[in-house]
Amino acid sequence: YVSRSHPPDHERGGVVTPHREPDAPINSADNSSLHPVELSAEELLRQCDVRKTKRSGPGGQHRNKVETAIVLTHQPTGILAEASERRSQSENLSIAVERLRIRLAVRVRSDVTAASPPSDLWRSRCKGEKIVISPSHADFPRLLAEALDRIAAAGWELKPAAEQLGCSPSQLLKLIKDEPTAWVLLQEERRRSGLHPLK
Repeated sequence: YVSRSHPPDHERGGVVTPHREPDAPINSADNSSLHPVELSAEELLRQCDVRKTKRSGPGGQHRNKVETAIVLTHQPTGILAEASERRSQSENLSIAVERLRIRLAVRVRSDVTAASPPSDLWRSRCKGEKIVISPSHADFPRLLAEALDRIAAAGWELKPAAEQLGCSPSQLLKLIKDEPTAWVLLQEERRRSGLHPLK
């Protein structure tokens, strides 16, 4: 369970609507609970309101004859994700779940300390201070969430977070930059903390 600290997103399709200031992170309310990106697709969907609707998509003048678009609302946080580009409702559901995982990874923070060891998944993906993961891989949201949790706990400073995670600051920055909304969040939180912007 995570606490809801602000109104729901109003994001459309696979693109987050740009804001002058990104929404603040949502802190976990129960330290014993898993970050929602750790849940299976089935478990995550049980926390969601699933709405079927019509959206613009492929097919010319005959498009949108059936409700194949999927809109997910993660009820504990109010975070939304949707997909409408495929003709198959099941394919759109899978895409929406993956988009939701990314948004949860960026927006939901879990409490960690400097003494908390990296996860087994992180250690398996971090070799010789290098993080080996593709942004399209199913494990990417989990690594992104863990990285942002650690950076947030370090006051949005990369160096101490990287030391705790066993990677180089440049590798940690590369991971964050692989998800544009995470990069925007990091820059904004650093600005709020009086830190210089990263390049």
